Amino acid sequence: MRVWAKVRSGLVLAVPLAVVLSVVNPPASTEAAWQRDQFASGSFGTVTIPAPTLNGQCTYNPGVLGLGAYVRILWKAPAGYSLANAELQVSTSGLGSALAPLTGYNLAANTTGNAASGYSTEVQANLLGGLLGLGTELQIAITVKDPVSGWTSKAASVASNAGLVAGLGGSCRNLPAA
Repeated sequence: MRVWAKVRSGLVLAVPLAVVLSVVNPPASTEAAWQRDQFASGSFGTVTIPAPTLNGQCTYNPGVLGLGAYVRILWKAPAGYSLANAELQVSTSGLGSALAPLTGYNLAANTTGNAASGYSTEVQANLLGGLLGLGTELQIAITVKDPVSGWTSKAASVASNAGLVAGLGGSCRNLPAA
């Protein structure tokens, strides 16, 4: 009990002493603040490159017995773009496709027309796609690439079928916009 009495009497003296000291020496005020009168803003958005349009039905020309066969595509670049911004993408499917890659194609050299009235592009069919056919389907897509952003548009596409032999039964059809 004596221990408790000593602690209690020490507490009785300590509490009033702390109150007296805090009144005599109040804590100093500070000028710190978490506020600033400057601010910044920003925004972002997406870029959509308009797709070229097909402005006529594509045609498949079988040539002479399949030699010199080609697909003609009629298309128009979107406003503000031209042939220089266009790219051609080609894929094949069917029995003859594994043996019939399209290589060395030059879009500008095989295209006539202008941005105002539209373009006509001829894509040559290779030997297997023209002479032998073998049910090969050639899908051709034209896209526009923006020179500043590097973004590419959706494609305007056609699909042609060379028929079975010598271009007989060959056809071409415009594909719906993606």
